[in-house]
Amino acid sequence: MGTELKTSAQNMDEQSQMRKERQKKIDEVRAALGPVPEKLSWYCSDASISRYLRARNWNVKKATRMLKETLKWRLEFKPDEIRWEDIAGEAGAGKVYKSNFVDKKGRTVLVMRPSCQNSSSAAGQIKYFVYCMENAIFNLPPNQEQTVWLVDFWNFNLSNISVKLTKDTAHVLQNHYPERLGVAIMYNPPRIFEQFFAVVKPFLESKTRKKVKFVYKDDPSTKKIMEELFDMDQLESAFGGNNTEGFDIEKYALKMKEDDEKRRLFWEKGEGNYASAALSCNGVIDVSSPSDDECPSEEEEEKKDNREISSSAEGS
Repeated sequence: MGTELKTSAQNMDEQSQMRKERQKKIDEVRAALGPVPEKLSWYCSDASISRYLRARNWNVKKATRMLKETLKWRLEFKPDEIRWEDIAGEAGAGKVYKSNFVDKKGRTVLVMRPSCQNSSSAAGQIKYFVYCMENAIFNLPPNQEQTVWLVDFWNFNLSNISVKLTKDTAHVLQNHYPERLGVAIMYNPPRIFEQFFAVVKPFLESKTRKKVKFVYKDDPSTKKIMEELFDMDQLESAFGGNNTEGFDIEKYALKMKEDDEKRRLFWEKGEGNYASAALSCNGVIDVSSPSDDECPSEEEEEKKDNREISSSAEGS
């Protein structure tokens, strides 16, 4: 019994030391960022910086560089200002939407149906994807920071997707929403998509690839994935569940407009569940990760990034 207590105490000491080391790296990234415009300060919380560090295996220089790129992107793209009226045309067919159910961990679920593609505008589709990600993150509970994707391949053919758009979407997800994807379920994909995935797979980072799961409705072994992730009474019938409600654009539009108003009030007041959720995520951060990689000095690039962020903020 004494040995077990000793081992437990050692484990607790190791975890405590690791938390201290992680916090030190978080503080180093924040110091390297320098002064940040007030409207971007939320993205420099401990929880946010931790996601960038985890995405770069806790390499401070790489994570700092990545976060600076996101801060510049947010100043230029203004994702927090996108509203339903800006993307309603993209949303009408139901190709991507936030579901009315969550997974067993309470994570927001985004449903995607490539066959419902209704636009040829790459810029419009990326804007809509960003809007969906912002909304999904906004609706996460305090103890979660990742989303779940359910991709339905009903009536799918290759004309529904493109390599370029897939590459651009992966870039936005991996570079500006690191560690925001928990799992992506490819539900009943045809063989032709498997060939397409082999082509776009190199665009995905190793961590992202591991989160992609192929599930086939007639395969009992992979159906267990759905049962482990979801309450089958809440899950849409299209994915093997018992929920037959489906997508209703009129109801969905009203819900998104309500969420838009909540987000607007959050940014105006600088307070709300969104901020609380971000700060609370510190308690669920995964402390395990590979060792840091060596990274060459980027002092000049960092100075340039700081100037660009400051100048962009002054002009916005």
